[in-house]
Formats: sequence, C-alpha cells, structure tokens
Amino acid sequence: MTLTVLTDSQIQELLKNLTRSELEGFQKNLESALHEYSKARHAGPKAATAIQQPERVSIYNPVTGATTLFMPSSSETGNAVKVITLSSPGPSFPHKNNSPKPTIRPTGAVTFFRPDGSPLGLLHASALTAFRTALASLSVITHRPVSPTHGSETLVVFGCGEQAYWHVRLTLVTRGKAVGRVIFVARRRSGAVEEVVRRYQGEGRWVGCSFEVVSAEDDDYERRLEKVLRAADVIFCCTPSTKELFDAGMLDETKRRLVVAIGSYKPEMREIPGELVRRALVDDGESHAGVVVVDTVEGAIMEAGELIAAGVKEEQLVELGEIVHPNSVGVLQDPRDRKQDLRQWLQAGNVIYKSVGFGLMDLTVGTYLIQLANEKGVGTRIEGF
Repeated sequence: MTLTVLTDSQIQELLKNLTRSELEGFQKNLESALHEYSKARHAGPKAATAIQQPERVSIYNPVTGATTLFMPSSSETGNAVKVITLSSPGPSFPHKNNSPKPTIRPTGAVTFFRPDGSPLGLLHASALTAFRTALASLSVITHRPVSPTHGSETLVVFGCGEQAYWHVRLTLVTRGKAVGRVIFVARRRSGAVEEVVRRYQGEGRWVGCSFEVVSAEDDDYERRLEKVLRAADVIFCCTPSTKELFDAGMLDETKRRLVVAIGSYKPEMREIPGELVRRALVDDGESHAGVVVVDTVEGAIMEAGELIAAGVKEEQLVELGEIVHPNSVGVLQDPRDRKQDLRQWLQAGNVIYKSVGFGLMDLTVGTYLIQLANEKGVGTRIEGF
C-alpha cells in the first residue's frame, strides 16, 4: 500500500491550476456524496449506507485561546479523521481584537484511510478546508441563473482569509465575465486584505472585473457598506464573528440575492442578521420570500448561531444534498409537493446558505484530490506504509 502526503503549498498549486473539467469532477463527487447523505438521513437510522457522520468533538486550550476540532467521517470511499485548530471567537468584526493571544488561522491535517482501514493519505488541512467549503457553496451558486447583462454581478465579501479567497475564486471561474465587481469588506486596511486583492490582480485572468476594499476604518464606512450591500448579488460572510456583520435594514428587500455564511460555527457566533433569516422563512401559504439552505440539518440546528437565535426549526431548512438532485429526496417528497416552490426559491428568491462544515466534505474532496495528485505526480508517496 502507498501513503500520499501533500503539503499545503502543494494542495494550493494543484487547486489553483485545476481545469474547468477537473473542477467539475470535484463538484460532481461532492454533490453525489451530499445527496447520498441526505437520502440516508431521510431514510432513517435503519438505512443501508456506508456514510457515517458522528458529531465532531471540540476542546479549548486556555493557554493559546484556540479551539481544536476532531471530525471523523466514513463513506464507501473509506474513512477520514480531520484535526484542525483555530482561534476561538473573540471580539466581533468590525471591532478591533484587543486579545493578547495571537490569532491562529485554521490549520491541521486530515488522515485518510481505504475501506479496509489501510492508510491512504495525509493532507494539510488549511487550503483543503477552504476549498471544500467554497466548493459546497458553489453548488448553491450554480443553481441560480447567471445575469444576462455582462459585468452586472457584484460580489461582496466579508473577510480576507483563505475562505474568502476560494469563494471568490470558484465563483469567478464558474460565472466568468458575468461578475464585474468584487468588494472585500475588512476590519482594517491591513496587509492581509491587500494581499488577497493582489492575488487576483496578479493572475491577470479576471479581465473586466474590478477588486475593491471597504474598511471599517474608513470615515464613511457605514454609508459605503450600505451602498455596496444594496448593489450585491452575492454576499459571502467568511469571518468567525460573534456579532452580526451588518444590519438587515441595509438590504433592499425587493432585490434578489444570495447570502452565503460559512465563517461562524458555534451557537454563540453570528454573521448574518436574525431579521434576514426570518425574512427568508416567511410563508403565507401562497408566496415565499426565500429559503434557508444548510449543509446538514443536524449541524445547523446545533451549531449555527444565526439560525438558533432566529428560532429556526428543522422542518424550515433545506439540505444542500436535496438541492443538487431536486427530484428524488427530502422536502421534495412532501405531500404538499413543494418541488416547484423550491425551484422558484433558488432561482428568483432571497436565498441564505449556512454552512458549519462536516467531515464528509473533507473525506470526499480529499480522496479525489489524492487521486488527482497521484495522476500528476505531485506530493510524497511512501511505499509499504
């Protein structure tokens, strides 16, 4: 047996140089796994499936002020255990962090095993985590129609880390010239936010797309923020915030938009306003204002602070695995036949996608990445491990 080891820089290069076909291969594999997960959930505990997703375990280190997450998972492709450490939630965006403890960006590793238990790979977790999260968000984005007007779509991004980078990158790759403007909203005009802008501008691939920064340090921050939010077609929230990043009143209720919130992952954390969540759940029996999509219902109910605070119930959520195959699972089997409603929500409504992440994503995307790396001769292979 051979063990494949991939460093973070090797994973970055592999993912940055994906062809459109290779990216579609990743997306197809992830969507298939999410669909099987949702099918198994609706079938009940007696369903015959190899997919197992235990609750993740977390520990807090008072010395570093960081949280470490342990995330096991299994499917027909094998098993995986992810161990990742990151700074615990502190003072919220856009307020400055006065904590003396250094910020620990998400870092760790994922160990992969074949179905028979033999080791398959060891992958650094940073870029892999950001990519797999953005890849899942992409499944929601691609189910919404592209604006026919060239350069008319505006992306607003809270945060400037790897999650922000990959969410924007995958959207640009798939949306192409339909995206004309990307605005990063940052706590301060630091080297980090300038670096993420340079990463895009330096590639020279995104001709016709402008990259801008709105900073909380700007004198007219609130006015500029409201202006860009009202223009936004997609809003990405990629920060570990404990307070809402913006006021729901800043958004024009008549404008159709997608809000993706992936940065908060604990009940006490918040990124999007509770009022925005409540708007998306309005149901008067005849029309619907929008929909809330989640990666896993169980995870969202337990860990998504925005949904918990808004009092969202399990039956009000749509799982991502139900959307990627919208004719055969879950809410679409509802006796009220909400299939057409769901399609209308996704294409013409205000859609919120909330993700707290789970191990099956890492297992599926990482296994496919190991296969690609071996085909391209990237990484270190240890024979007879």
